[in-house]
Amino acid sequence: MMRKLLLILGISAGLSACKPKPPLEAQVNAWYKHLVIYNLDVKTFQDSNGDGEGDFKGLISRLDYLSALGVNTIWLAPFQPSPLADDGYDITDYTAIDAKLGTAADFRIFMRQAKARHLKVIMDIVLNHTSIQHPWFRQKPDWYLWSKERPSDWDKGMGFPVVEKDSWHLDSLSHQYFFHRFYHFEPDLNYQNPAVVREAERVLAYWLDQGMDGFRLDAVPFIIDDPRKDAAKPRFDFNILHKLTGFVSKHNPQAVLLGEANVDPQDNGKYFTGHHEGLQMMFNFYANQYLFLALASGDAGQFKKALTQTQVKPGIAQWAWFLRNHDEIDLGRLSKHELNQVYQKMGPDTNMQLYKRGLRRRLATMLGGDPKQINLAYSLLFSLPGTPVIREGEEIGMGEDLRLKERLAIRTPMQWDSTVNGGFTKGKPFRPLISSAEYGYQKVNVQTETKDSTSLLHKIRTLIKQRQAFPEIDNGAWQVLKTPDTVLALLYSSNGKQALIINNFSRKPQELNYKGRIYHLATYGTVWQHL
Repeated sequence: MMRKLLLILGISAGLSACKPKPPLEAQVNAWYKHLVIYNLDVKTFQDSNGDGEGDFKGLISRLDYLSALGVNTIWLAPFQPSPLADDGYDITDYTAIDAKLGTAADFRIFMRQAKARHLKVIMDIVLNHTSIQHPWFRQKPDWYLWSKERPSDWDKGMGFPVVEKDSWHLDSLSHQYFFHRFYHFEPDLNYQNPAVVREAERVLAYWLDQGMDGFRLDAVPFIIDDPRKDAAKPRFDFNILHKLTGFVSKHNPQAVLLGEANVDPQDNGKYFTGHHEGLQMMFNFYANQYLFLALASGDAGQFKKALTQTQVKPGIAQWAWFLRNHDEIDLGRLSKHELNQVYQKMGPDTNMQLYKRGLRRRLATMLGGDPKQINLAYSLLFSLPGTPVIREGEEIGMGEDLRLKERLAIRTPMQWDSTVNGGFTKGKPFRPLISSAEYGYQKVNVQTETKDSTSLLHKIRTLIKQRQAFPEIDNGAWQVLKTPDTVLALLYSSNGKQALIINNFSRKPQELNYKGRIYHLATYGTVWQHL
Protein backbone atom coordinates (compact mmCIF):
# COMPACT_ATOMS: atom_id res chain seq x y z
CA MET A 1 0.00 0.00 0.00
CA MET A 2 1.37 3.37 -1.01
CA ARG A 3 2.54 5.38 1.97
CA LYS A 4 0.84 8.78 2.09
CA LEU A 5 2.43 11.87 3.51
CA LEU A 6 0.02 14.36 5.00
CA LEU A 7 1.39 17.89 5.06
CA ILE A 8 -0.44 20.68 6.79
CA LEU A 9 0.11 24.05 5.12
CA GLY A 10 -0.90 27.50 6.28
CA ILE A 11 -1.50 29.36 9.52
CA SER A 12 -5.11 28.29 9.85
CA ALA A 13 -4.05 24.66 9.79
CA GLY A 14 -1.60 25.12 12.64
CA LEU A 15 1.63 25.77 10.72
CA SER A 16 2.87 29.05 9.33
CA ALA A 17 4.66 29.96 6.17
CA CYS A 18 8.41 30.44 6.26
CA LYS A 19 9.56 33.20 8.60
CA PRO A 20 8.12 36.60 7.63
CA LYS A 21 9.86 38.49 4.85
CA PRO A 22 10.39 42.23 4.69
CA PRO A 23 7.42 43.81 2.94
CA LEU A 24 7.85 43.95 -0.82
CA GLU A 25 7.67 47.26 -2.63
CA ALA A 26 4.46 47.88 -4.53
CA GLN A 27 4.49 45.91 -7.74
CA VAL A 28 4.62 47.90 -10.96
CA ASN A 29 2.48 46.60 -13.78
CA ALA A 30 5.12 47.23 -16.49
CA TRP A 31 4.76 45.55 -19.88
CA TYR A 32 7.94 43.52 -19.44
CA LYS A 33 6.39 41.74 -16.45
CA HIS A 34 4.07 39.86 -18.80
CA LEU A 35 6.57 38.33 -21.18
CA VAL A 36 7.23 34.81 -22.35
CA ILE A 37 10.62 35.08 -24.05
CA TYR A 38 11.87 32.79 -26.82
CA ASN A 39 15.64 32.88 -27.38
CA LEU A 40 16.85 31.98 -30.87
CA ASP A 41 19.90 32.28 -33.09
CA VAL A 42 19.05 33.37 -36.63
CA LYS A 43 21.77 31.20 -38.13
CA THR A 44 20.47 27.98 -36.51
CA PHE A 45 16.72 28.60 -36.80
CA GLN A 46 15.71 28.38 -40.49
CA ASP A 47 17.60 28.62 -43.78
CA SER A 48 15.69 30.14 -46.73
CA ASN A 49 18.23 30.03 -49.57
CA GLY A 50 19.92 26.63 -49.26
CA ASP A 51 23.35 27.90 -48.22
CA GLY A 52 23.16 25.81 -45.04
CA GLU A 53 22.88 28.71 -42.62
CA GLY A 54 19.76 30.25 -41.15
CA ASP A 55 18.79 33.78 -42.12
CA PHE A 56 16.22 36.50 -41.50
CA LYS A 57 14.02 35.37 -44.40
CA GLY A 58 13.91 31.92 -42.86
CA LEU A 59 13.05 33.38 -39.47
CA ILE A 60 10.23 35.40 -41.04
CA SER A 61 8.77 32.17 -42.43
CA ARG A 62 8.60 30.72 -38.91
CA LEU A 63 7.04 33.66 -37.09
CA ASP A 64 3.60 32.06 -37.21
CA TYR A 65 5.05 29.06 -35.40
CA LEU A 66 6.27 31.30 -32.60
CA SER A 67 2.90 33.04 -32.40
CA ALA A 68 1.13 29.70 -32.20
CA LEU A 69 3.51 28.56 -29.48
CA GLY A 70 2.27 31.47 -27.39
CA VAL A 71 5.48 33.40 -26.78
CA ASN A 72 5.25 37.17 -27.05
CA THR A 73 8.92 38.20 -27.15
CA ILE A 74 11.82 37.10 -29.36
CA TRP A 75 15.35 37.41 -28.03
CA LEU A 76 17.85 37.34 -30.89
CA ALA A 77 21.40 36.08 -30.44
CA PRO A 78 24.06 38.33 -32.03
CA PHE A 79 23.55 38.75 -35.77
CA GLN A 80 26.26 41.31 -36.51
CA PRO A 81 29.38 40.57 -38.59
CA SER A 82 31.78 38.25 -36.81
CA PRO A 83 34.57 35.75 -37.56
CA LEU A 84 32.43 33.33 -35.47
CA ALA A 85 35.33 32.25 -33.28
CA ASP A 86 32.86 32.65 -30.40
CA ASP A 87 29.70 31.83 -32.34
CA GLY A 88 28.92 35.48 -33.08
CA TYR A 89 29.71 36.98 -29.68
CA ASP A 90 33.02 38.20 -31.14
CA ILE A 91 31.68 41.19 -33.05
CA THR A 92 33.53 43.22 -35.68
CA ASP A 93 30.81 45.78 -36.50
CA TYR A 94 28.09 46.69 -33.99
CA THR A 95 25.69 48.44 -36.37
CA ALA A 96 25.70 46.05 -39.33
CA ILE A 97 24.10 42.70 -40.16
CA ASP A 98 26.10 39.60 -41.07
CA ALA A 99 25.68 39.27 -44.85
CA LYS A 100 25.10 35.52 -44.53
CA LEU A 101 22.01 36.23 -42.43
CA GLY A 102 20.49 38.73 -44.84
CA THR A 103 20.36 42.38 -45.74
CA ALA A 104 19.25 45.46 -43.87
CA ALA A 105 16.01 45.25 -45.87
CA ASP A 106 15.48 41.65 -44.71
CA PHE A 107 15.96 42.78 -41.12
CA ARG A 108 13.45 45.61 -41.51
CA ILE A 109 10.89 43.21 -42.99
CA PHE A 110 11.46 40.84 -40.08
CA MET A 111 10.86 43.62 -37.58
CA ARG A 112 7.65 44.69 -39.34
CA GLN A 113 6.38 41.13 -39.55
CA ALA A 114 7.15 40.46 -35.90
CA LYS A 115 5.38 43.62 -34.77
CA ALA A 116 2.40 42.77 -37.00
CA ARG A 117 2.06 39.60 -34.91
CA HIS A 118 2.37 41.61 -31.67
CA LEU A 119 5.76 40.08 -30.95
CA LYS A 120 8.28 42.17 -29.04
CA VAL A 121 11.92 41.89 -30.16
CA ILE A 122 15.00 42.25 -27.99
CA MET A 123 18.57 41.55 -29.06
CA ASP A 124 21.81 40.44 -27.49
CA ILE A 125 24.11 43.41 -27.18
CA VAL A 126 27.71 42.44 -26.41
CA LEU A 127 29.35 45.57 -25.03
CA ASN A 128 32.00 44.16 -22.71
CA HIS A 129 34.38 43.01 -25.46
CA THR A 130 34.90 42.96 -29.23
CA SER A 131 36.55 40.59 -31.63
CA ILE A 132 40.29 41.13 -31.85
CA GLN A 133 39.58 41.64 -35.55
CA HIS A 134 37.43 44.70 -34.85
CA PRO A 135 39.11 47.78 -36.41
CA TRP A 136 39.01 49.51 -33.02
CA PHE A 137 41.63 47.14 -31.61
CA ARG A 138 44.36 48.64 -33.82
CA GLN A 139 42.87 52.07 -34.55
CA LYS A 140 41.71 52.94 -31.02
CA PRO A 141 44.01 51.08 -28.61
CA ASP A 142 43.03 53.37 -25.72
CA TRP A 143 39.56 51.83 -25.92
CA TYR A 144 41.02 48.61 -24.46
CA LEU A 145 42.93 47.65 -21.31
CA TRP A 146 46.72 47.34 -21.62
CA SER A 147 49.77 46.65 -19.50
CA LYS A 148 53.40 47.07 -20.60
CA GLU A 149 54.49 44.37 -18.18
CA ARG A 150 52.72 41.08 -17.55
CA PRO A 151 50.57 41.64 -14.42
CA SER A 152 51.17 39.35 -11.46
CA ASP A 153 47.58 38.08 -11.71
CA TRP A 154 47.86 37.31 -15.43
CA ASP A 155 46.41 33.84 -14.87
CA LYS A 156 43.45 34.87 -12.67
CA GLY A 157 39.86 35.83 -13.40
CA MET A 158 39.29 33.84 -16.59
CA GLY A 159 35.66 33.47 -17.62
CA PHE A 160 36.41 30.16 -19.32
CA PRO A 161 38.84 28.35 -17.02
CA VAL A 162 40.71 25.33 -18.39
CA VAL A 163 40.02 26.49 -21.96
CA GLU A 164 41.82 29.81 -21.44
CA LYS A 165 45.13 29.92 -19.57
CA ASP A 166 45.41 33.66 -18.97
CA SER A 167 43.39 36.87 -18.65
CA TRP A 168 46.26 39.16 -19.73
CA HIS A 169 47.43 38.13 -23.19
CA LEU A 170 50.55 39.23 -25.07
CA ASP A 171 49.87 41.13 -28.27
CA SER A 172 52.55 40.14 -30.78
CA LEU A 173 52.48 43.51 -32.57
CA SER A 174 52.59 45.99 -29.70
CA HIS A 175 54.45 43.62 -27.32
CA GLN A 176 52.04 44.68 -24.57
CA TYR A 177 49.49 42.67 -22.65
CA PHE A 178 45.76 43.24 -23.15
CA PHE A 179 43.01 42.11 -20.81
CA HIS A 180 40.35 39.60 -21.86
CA ARG A 181 37.78 38.17 -19.48
CA PHE A 182 36.71 35.51 -21.96
CA TYR A 183 38.62 34.23 -24.98
CA HIS A 184 42.03 35.65 -25.89
CA PHE A 185 40.58 36.80 -29.24
CA GLU A 186 37.98 38.92 -27.38
CA PRO A 187 39.77 41.90 -25.78
CA ASP A 188 37.72 43.73 -23.15
CA LEU A 189 36.72 47.34 -23.76
CA ASN A 190 37.83 50.03 -21.32
CA TYR A 191 34.73 51.80 -20.00
CA GLN A 192 36.87 54.03 -17.84
CA ASN A 193 37.40 55.87 -21.14
CA PRO A 194 34.38 58.19 -21.68
CA ALA A 195 34.71 57.74 -25.45
CA VAL A 196 33.86 54.05 -25.06
CA VAL A 197 30.73 54.90 -23.07
CA ARG A 198 29.66 57.37 -25.76
CA GLU A 199 30.20 54.77 -28.47
CA ALA A 200 28.17 52.21 -26.54
CA GLU A 201 25.36 54.75 -26.29
CA ARG A 202 25.54 55.32 -30.05
CA VAL A 203 25.20 51.58 -30.66
CA LEU A 204 22.24 51.29 -28.29
CA ALA A 205 20.53 54.27 -29.93
CA TYR A 206 21.06 52.82 -33.38
CA TRP A 207 19.23 49.59 -32.61
CA LEU A 208 16.48 51.31 -30.65
CA ASP A 209 15.91 53.45 -33.74
CA GLN A 210 15.60 50.23 -35.76
CA GLY A 211 12.62 49.28 -33.59
CA MET A 212 14.19 47.12 -30.89
CA ASP A 213 12.08 46.83 -27.75
CA GLY A 214 15.14 46.29 -25.60
CA PHE A 215 18.34 44.37 -25.07
CA ARG A 216 19.72 41.35 -23.35
CA LEU A 217 22.86 43.00 -21.99
CA ASP A 218 25.70 40.49 -22.08
CA ALA A 219 28.08 40.03 -19.12
CA VAL A 220 27.06 43.19 -17.26
CA PRO A 221 29.62 42.96 -14.40
CA PHE A 222 32.42 42.80 -16.97
CA ILE A 223 31.30 46.03 -18.60
CA ILE A 224 31.66 47.94 -15.36
CA ASP A 225 34.70 46.22 -13.82
CA ASP A 226 38.25 47.54 -13.77
CA PRO A 227 40.58 44.54 -13.45
CA ARG A 228 43.87 46.46 -13.53
CA LYS A 229 44.42 46.13 -9.79
CA ASP A 230 42.95 42.66 -9.35
CA ALA A 231 41.62 40.53 -12.21
CA ALA A 232 39.91 38.04 -9.91
CA LYS A 233 38.35 40.67 -7.62
CA PRO A 234 37.96 43.80 -9.73
CA ARG A 235 36.52 47.14 -8.73
CA PHE A 236 33.03 47.82 -10.13
CA ASP A 237 31.98 51.25 -11.32
CA PHE A 238 28.17 51.32 -11.21
CA ASN A 239 28.12 54.85 -12.56
CA ILE A 240 28.93 53.31 -15.95
CA LEU A 241 25.89 51.04 -15.73
CA HIS A 242 23.68 53.94 -14.67
CA LYS A 243 24.91 56.03 -17.59
CA LEU A 244 24.08 53.32 -20.09
CA THR A 245 20.71 52.39 -18.61
CA GLY A 246 19.82 56.06 -18.14
CA PHE A 247 20.66 56.73 -21.78
CA VAL A 248 18.39 53.90 -22.94
CA SER A 249 15.59 55.13 -20.69
CA LYS A 250 15.80 58.63 -22.11
CA HIS A 251 16.07 57.48 -25.72
CA ASN A 252 13.11 55.10 -25.37
CA PRO A 253 11.35 55.03 -21.97
CA GLN A 254 9.57 51.81 -22.96
CA ALA A 255 12.73 49.86 -23.76
CA VAL A 256 13.72 47.03 -21.43
CA LEU A 257 17.20 45.95 -20.37
CA LEU A 258 17.56 42.28 -19.38
CA GLY A 259 20.93 41.84 -17.73
CA GLU A 260 23.22 38.85 -17.57
CA ALA A 261 24.68 39.39 -14.12
CA ASN A 262 25.56 36.30 -12.13
CA VAL A 263 26.00 37.99 -8.75
CA ASP A 264 25.39 37.29 -5.07
CA PRO A 265 21.93 38.18 -3.69
CA GLN A 266 23.27 41.06 -1.62
CA ASP A 267 24.50 42.73 -4.82
CA ASN A 268 21.22 42.56 -6.76
CA GLY A 269 20.13 46.02 -5.67
CA LYS A 270 23.22 47.55 -7.25
CA TYR A 271 22.15 46.30 -10.67
CA PHE A 272 18.35 46.56 -10.56
CA THR A 273 16.53 49.77 -11.33
CA GLY A 274 14.87 51.40 -8.34
CA HIS A 275 16.29 54.41 -6.58
CA HIS A 276 18.70 54.86 -9.51
CA GLU A 277 18.78 54.00 -13.18
CA GLY A 278 19.47 50.30 -13.61
CA LEU A 279 18.31 47.07 -15.17
CA GLN A 280 14.59 46.35 -15.24
CA MET A 281 15.24 42.62 -15.54
CA MET A 282 17.98 40.15 -14.61
CA PHE A 283 18.34 36.40 -14.89
CA ASN A 284 18.18 34.75 -11.48
CA PHE A 285 21.38 32.74 -11.93
CA TYR A 286 21.80 32.38 -8.18
CA ALA A 287 18.55 30.53 -7.53
CA ASN A 288 18.73 28.73 -10.87
CA GLN A 289 21.73 26.70 -9.70
CA TYR A 290 19.75 25.41 -6.74
CA LEU A 291 16.80 24.67 -9.01
CA PHE A 292 19.00 22.16 -10.84
CA LEU A 293 20.22 20.77 -7.52
CA ALA A 294 16.57 20.23 -6.56
CA LEU A 295 15.78 18.46 -9.83
CA ALA A 296 18.85 16.25 -9.44
CA SER A 297 18.38 15.36 -5.77
CA GLY A 298 14.62 15.55 -5.21
CA ASP A 299 15.34 17.95 -2.34
CA ALA A 300 14.19 21.54 -2.88
CA GLY A 301 15.38 22.87 0.47
CA GLN A 302 18.30 24.86 -0.91
CA PHE A 303 16.18 26.12 -3.80
CA LYS A 304 13.54 27.42 -1.40
CA LYS A 305 16.24 29.24 0.54
CA ALA A 306 17.63 30.76 -2.67
CA LEU A 307 14.14 31.92 -3.67
CA THR A 308 13.70 33.79 -0.41
CA GLN A 309 17.24 35.20 -0.60
CA THR A 310 16.40 36.78 -3.96
CA GLN A 311 12.83 37.78 -3.11
CA VAL A 312 13.33 41.37 -2.02
CA LYS A 313 13.91 43.66 -4.99
CA PRO A 314 12.53 46.94 -6.33
CA GLY A 315 8.87 46.64 -7.31
CA ILE A 316 9.64 47.83 -10.83
CA ALA A 317 12.24 45.06 -11.29
CA GLN A 318 11.67 41.54 -12.60
CA TRP A 319 13.54 38.25 -12.46
CA ALA A 320 13.90 36.09 -15.58
CA TRP A 321 14.02 32.30 -15.28
CA PHE A 322 15.32 29.62 -17.63
CA LEU A 323 15.84 25.89 -17.72
CA ARG A 324 18.24 26.12 -20.64
CA ASN A 325 20.00 29.02 -22.30
CA HIS A 326 22.66 29.23 -25.00
CA ASP A 327 25.55 28.82 -22.52
CA GLU A 328 26.54 26.08 -20.11
CA ILE A 329 24.38 25.47 -17.05
CA ASP A 330 26.49 27.33 -14.50
CA LEU A 331 26.64 25.55 -11.13
CA GLY A 332 29.67 27.39 -9.78
CA ARG A 333 28.08 28.41 -6.47
CA LEU A 334 27.21 24.87 -5.43
CA SER A 335 29.40 23.09 -2.91
CA LYS A 336 31.63 20.33 -4.25
CA HIS A 337 29.24 17.72 -2.87
CA GLU A 338 26.22 19.45 -4.40
CA LEU A 339 27.97 19.86 -7.74
CA ASN A 340 28.82 16.17 -7.79
CA GLN A 341 25.18 15.34 -7.06
CA VAL A 342 24.08 17.27 -10.13
CA TYR A 343 26.89 15.83 -12.24
CA GLN A 344 26.02 12.28 -11.22
CA LYS A 345 22.37 12.74 -12.21
CA MET A 346 22.64 15.05 -15.22
CA GLY A 347 26.14 14.75 -16.66
CA PRO A 348 28.23 11.88 -15.29
CA ASP A 349 30.64 11.83 -18.23
CA THR A 350 33.33 14.51 -18.07
CA ASN A 351 32.59 15.29 -21.74
CA MET A 352 29.16 16.49 -20.58
CA GLN A 353 30.73 18.96 -18.14
CA LEU A 354 32.36 22.30 -18.85
CA TYR A 355 34.69 24.85 -17.19
CA LYS A 356 34.74 22.77 -13.98
CA ARG A 357 31.41 24.36 -13.03
CA GLY A 358 28.70 23.49 -15.50
CA LEU A 359 26.91 21.23 -17.95
CA ARG A 360 26.71 21.42 -21.73
CA ARG A 361 23.59 19.35 -22.22
CA ARG A 362 19.96 20.02 -23.11
CA LEU A 363 17.25 19.71 -20.47
CA ALA A 364 15.65 16.58 -21.93
CA THR A 365 18.90 14.62 -21.85
CA MET A 366 19.89 15.92 -18.41
CA LEU A 367 16.60 14.54 -17.08
CA GLY A 368 17.05 11.24 -18.88
CA GLY A 369 14.09 11.85 -21.17
CA ASP A 370 11.68 11.28 -18.26
CA PRO A 371 8.45 13.00 -19.39
CA LYS A 372 7.13 13.35 -15.84
CA GLN A 373 10.22 15.12 -14.55
CA ILE A 374 10.45 17.25 -17.70
CA ASN A 375 6.83 18.31 -17.13
CA LEU A 376 7.69 19.15 -13.51
CA ALA A 377 10.62 21.28 -14.68
CA TYR A 378 8.43 23.28 -17.06
CA SER A 379 5.70 23.65 -14.45
CA LEU A 380 8.41 25.24 -12.30
CA LEU A 381 9.60 27.51 -15.10
CA PHE A 382 6.14 28.93 -15.72
CA SER A 383 5.10 29.15 -12.06
CA LEU A 384 8.14 30.92 -10.62
CA PRO A 385 7.91 34.62 -9.72
CA GLY A 386 9.32 36.22 -12.85
CA THR A 387 9.55 35.91 -16.62
CA PRO A 388 9.99 32.48 -18.26
CA VAL A 389 12.59 32.19 -21.02
CA ILE A 390 12.70 29.30 -23.51
CA ARG A 391 15.71 28.39 -25.65
CA GLU A 392 14.97 27.35 -29.25
CA GLY A 393 14.44 23.60 -29.52
CA GLU A 394 13.76 23.07 -25.83
CA GLU A 395 10.02 23.12 -26.48
CA ILE A 396 10.35 19.89 -28.49
CA GLY A 397 12.94 18.24 -26.23
CA MET A 398 16.01 18.44 -28.45
CA GLY A 399 19.27 16.78 -27.46
CA GLU A 400 22.89 17.84 -27.78
CA ASP A 401 25.91 16.87 -29.90
CA LEU A 402 28.83 16.32 -27.56
CA ARG A 403 31.20 16.01 -30.52
CA LEU A 404 30.98 19.79 -30.89
CA LYS A 405 33.28 21.90 -28.77
CA GLU A 406 32.25 23.58 -25.54
CA ARG A 407 28.85 25.33 -25.69
CA LEU A 408 28.24 24.52 -29.35
CA ALA A 409 26.96 21.13 -28.19
CA ILE A 410 23.54 22.67 -27.52
CA ARG A 411 23.61 25.16 -30.42
CA THR A 412 22.64 22.78 -33.21
CA PRO A 413 20.06 23.70 -35.90
CA MET A 414 16.34 23.63 -35.17
CA GLN A 415 14.52 20.39 -35.99
CA TRP A 416 11.35 21.16 -37.96
CA ASP A 417 10.43 17.82 -39.55
CA SER A 418 11.75 14.37 -40.44
CA THR A 419 12.94 15.25 -43.95
CA VAL A 420 16.63 15.60 -44.82
CA ASN A 421 18.36 18.03 -42.46
CA GLY A 422 15.22 18.26 -40.37
CA GLY A 423 13.64 20.91 -42.60
CA PHE A 424 16.30 23.40 -41.48
CA THR A 425 18.02 23.68 -44.86
CA LYS A 426 17.95 22.16 -48.36
CA GLY A 427 21.73 22.58 -48.56
CA LYS A 428 24.58 21.28 -46.46
CA PRO A 429 24.07 22.56 -42.89
CA PHE A 430 26.92 24.68 -41.55
CA ARG A 431 26.63 22.72 -38.30
CA PRO A 432 25.40 19.12 -38.05
CA LEU A 433 21.88 18.41 -36.88
CA ILE A 434 21.24 15.96 -34.07
CA SER A 435 20.90 12.52 -35.67
CA SER A 436 21.00 10.12 -32.72
CA ALA A 437 18.29 7.47 -32.52
CA GLU A 438 16.57 8.98 -29.48
CA TYR A 439 16.92 12.73 -30.09
CA GLY A 440 17.57 12.93 -33.82
CA TYR A 441 15.46 15.14 -36.09
CA GLN A 442 13.83 12.04 -37.60
CA LYS A 443 12.04 11.51 -34.27
CA VAL A 444 12.17 14.81 -32.37
CA ASN A 445 10.77 17.60 -34.53
CA VAL A 446 8.04 20.23 -34.64
CA GLN A 447 5.91 18.51 -37.27
CA THR A 448 5.73 15.21 -35.40
CA GLU A 449 5.01 16.82 -32.04
CA THR A 450 2.37 19.13 -33.49
CA LYS A 451 0.37 16.04 -34.47
CA ASP A 452 0.82 14.38 -31.06
CA SER A 453 -1.45 15.80 -28.37
CA THR A 454 0.70 14.19 -25.66
CA SER A 455 3.96 15.76 -26.86
CA LEU A 456 6.18 18.20 -25.00
CA LEU A 457 5.36 20.87 -27.58
CA HIS A 458 1.66 20.62 -26.69
CA LYS A 459 2.55 20.69 -23.00
CA ILE A 460 4.55 23.91 -23.43
CA ARG A 461 1.70 25.56 -25.36
CA THR A 462 -0.71 24.55 -22.59
CA LEU A 463 1.60 25.87 -19.86
CA ILE A 464 1.98 29.22 -21.61
CA LYS A 465 -1.81 29.58 -21.72
CA GLN A 466 -2.01 28.42 -18.12
CA ARG A 467 0.54 31.01 -17.03
CA GLN A 468 -1.50 33.74 -18.74
CA ALA A 469 -4.55 32.57 -16.78
CA PHE A 470 -2.67 33.18 -13.52
CA PRO A 471 -1.96 36.94 -13.53
CA GLU A 472 -1.20 36.73 -9.80
CA ILE A 473 2.26 35.41 -10.75
CA ASP A 474 3.07 38.57 -12.71
CA ASN A 475 1.47 41.11 -10.42
CA GLY A 476 1.25 39.64 -6.96
CA ALA A 477 3.19 39.33 -3.75
CA TRP A 478 4.32 35.79 -3.04
CA GLN A 479 5.64 33.53 -0.35
CA VAL A 480 7.13 30.08 -0.05
CA LEU A 481 4.92 27.98 2.21
CA LYS A 482 6.48 25.71 4.79
CA THR A 483 6.57 22.14 3.50
CA PRO A 484 8.97 19.22 3.59
CA ASP A 485 11.82 19.74 1.18
CA THR A 486 10.45 17.34 -1.42
CA VAL A 487 7.71 19.88 -2.17
CA LEU A 488 7.69 23.53 -3.22
CA ALA A 489 4.45 25.42 -2.59
CA LEU A 490 4.15 29.03 -3.75
CA LEU A 491 1.26 31.23 -2.65
CA TYR A 492 0.58 34.30 -4.80
CA SER A 493 -1.70 37.18 -3.74
CA SER A 494 -2.93 40.04 -5.93
CA ASN A 495 -5.95 42.35 -5.74
CA GLY A 496 -7.69 40.20 -3.17
CA LYS A 497 -7.14 37.00 -5.16
CA GLN A 498 -4.83 34.11 -4.38
CA ALA A 499 -3.22 31.30 -6.35
CA LEU A 500 -1.49 28.21 -4.99
CA ILE A 501 1.04 26.34 -7.10
CA ILE A 502 2.58 23.12 -5.80
CA ASN A 503 5.41 21.12 -7.37
CA ASN A 504 6.45 17.70 -6.13
CA PHE A 505 10.17 16.96 -6.62
CA SER A 506 9.80 13.45 -5.23
CA ARG A 507 9.51 10.14 -7.06
CA LYS A 508 6.85 9.27 -4.48
CA PRO A 509 3.25 10.56 -4.59
CA GLN A 510 2.41 13.20 -1.99
CA GLU A 511 -0.85 14.24 -0.36
CA LEU A 512 -1.18 17.84 0.82
CA ASN A 513 -3.73 19.55 3.00
CA TYR A 514 -4.02 23.32 2.70
CA LYS A 515 -6.76 24.91 4.80
CA GLY A 516 -8.81 21.74 4.75
CA ARG A 517 -8.48 21.01 1.04
CA ILE A 518 -6.59 17.89 0.00
CA TYR A 519 -4.23 18.05 -3.00
CA HIS A 520 -3.01 14.77 -4.48
CA LEU A 521 0.37 14.96 -6.18
CA ALA A 522 1.58 12.09 -8.34
CA THR A 523 5.27 11.37 -8.92
CA TYR A 524 6.77 14.71 -10.01
CA GLY A 525 3.19 15.97 -9.90
CA THR A 526 2.06 19.58 -10.01
CA VAL A 527 -1.04 21.54 -8.98
CA TRP A 528 -2.07 25.02 -10.12
CA GLN A 529 -5.09 26.28 -8.20
CA HIS A 530 -6.95 29.56 -7.84
CA LEU A 531 -8.15 29.89 -4.25
